[in-house]
Amino acid sequence: MIGLRRLLAGLALVAAAALAAPAEAQQAPSGEPIRIGFGMGLTGGLASAGKAALLAIKIWEEEINAKGGLLGRPVKLIYYDDQSNPATVPGIYTKLLDVDKVDIVASDYGTNLIAPAMPIVIQKGRTFFGLFGLDVGREFHYQKYFSMQPVGGADPPVSFSKGFFELAMAQNPKPQTLAIIAGDAEFPRNAADGARKNAKQAGLKIVYDKTYPPNTTDFTPIVRAIDAAGADLVLSLSYPPDAVGMVRAAHEIGLKAKMFGGGLVGLQYASIKQQLGELMNGIVNYDFWEPARTLQFPGVLDFLKKYQARAEAEGVDPLGYYLPPFAYANMQVIEQAVAGANSLDDDKLADWLRKNTVKTIVGDIEYGSNGEWKEPRVLQVQFHDVKGSDLDQWKSDAKQTILWPDKYATGKIAYPYTEARKGGGRPESAAKEGSSSK
Repeated sequence: MIGLRRLLAGLALVAAAALAAPAEAQQAPSGEPIRIGFGMGLTGGLASAGKAALLAIKIWEEEINAKGGLLGRPVKLIYYDDQSNPATVPGIYTKLLDVDKVDIVASDYGTNLIAPAMPIVIQKGRTFFGLFGLDVGREFHYQKYFSMQPVGGADPPVSFSKGFFELAMAQNPKPQTLAIIAGDAEFPRNAADGARKNAKQAGLKIVYDKTYPPNTTDFTPIVRAIDAAGADLVLSLSYPPDAVGMVRAAHEIGLKAKMFGGGLVGLQYASIKQQLGELMNGIVNYDFWEPARTLQFPGVLDFLKKYQARAEAEGVDPLGYYLPPFAYANMQVIEQAVAGANSLDDDKLADWLRKNTVKTIVGDIEYGSNGEWKEPRVLQVQFHDVKGSDLDQWKSDAKQTILWPDKYATGKIAYPYTEARKGGGRPESAAKEGSSSK
């Protein structure tokens, strides 16, 4: 009897092995690789973000090849460092398309580095997968551009700051005046256009509306001028170094605004969170993802676990909450478009994306006719109770409460900014009305 059992068990193992072998062989990608090309800022001012995005993309590449590649072929990334310099972008994309002859073309990170690539991509009639570009397609009206950023709808610049204004106008008494300060670059200018529309709809009087040169290092005179204008709301549209300068200047002079922030790029990065510490308390700013219970889409925590395990060795943002999930999701869009269209043909890829919902680790995405997300999801978050530079305090959403939109909110606003920043804590009334998830 025992011998029969052993014989049957052995036959079962042989059968299982026979069934497993062909399946494994079928999954192994073969043939010429599918080449996905892009530029990325790996040096220069955007290098920290660019390197983090590249790690996320590499994680996707490894995973997709382990699963059998695309169309049964392996995937190969071809990328070049654009030095965070828009002037290098046209040459890089010309090389990718004419010399490397990539099968799929994706973008660098950011509006300023996507816009210079658009004419080359359009000339070649290629489908273009953009990463964190604010309304790049506005000037081009190109039907094969698809944006990976939760700033969308019919007017993306309006959607970028809509939550900031809706929060402000829900306060009592309502604010009356607004200051807009923006860096002189593509993204801040686009965002400022949207802010003016939101301000007009809200009935706000704009008392300060200026740009500053990209090489500005001293923001104290700017903040003094804003403070002297008596603005209730201060919307700062600034890249990372500028954002740090603006926050420090606001704290130094004791900015008397009722709300401050809105468009400070960089406050999402772990290094800047650690650098600014309690100076961030009371600021209301945009964000796209944080570790809140309302944003735990399928797969995002698994991705972050892989990313964070490699982040230190790669020298990139140790948390990876801001850009990396979206860089990975951009590759998921490519993956599903290729599989859905069963083709690398650019017209077929674009047609499939216009008609289908894409499931990603940052949620389900449907694209509108302008290539933007049909449903925008720009969060407004407020920092509170921040103490020192300890990184662990940012590993949950305990120090950053989602205020808007309501669908994802984890608490209520502490208002006004002049009170919210004092001592680092949130007013008792705000804490009772809503609290962050733990």
